[in-house]
Amino acid sequence: MPPTVRTETLEQPISLTRIVPAVHMLPALDKLRLIRILAEELEAAKEIWPFESGKTYYLPTPYSSFGAAAILAEAMTTYQEENH
Repeated sequence: MPPTVRTETLEQPISLTRIVPAVHMLPALDKLRLIRILAEELEAAKEIWPFESGKTYYLPTPYSSFGAAAILAEAMTTYQEENH
């Protein structure tokens, strides 16, 4: 059975504390649909600071960052030595 969609206009915004429990009760497919709806709405918004619509943003990842891995391993070893 498809979900019921109400088209009434709300006078006040609904708080997350009311929405989240209802979202948790949705089946997985409806949760995915909700994610898509919200993503499309945000994509259409003109002012999503600091992002520009239609622009691709590349994010740095830890993949192939061997120097960073060595520094993290050293920091973890030092921490363990100091706290044990």
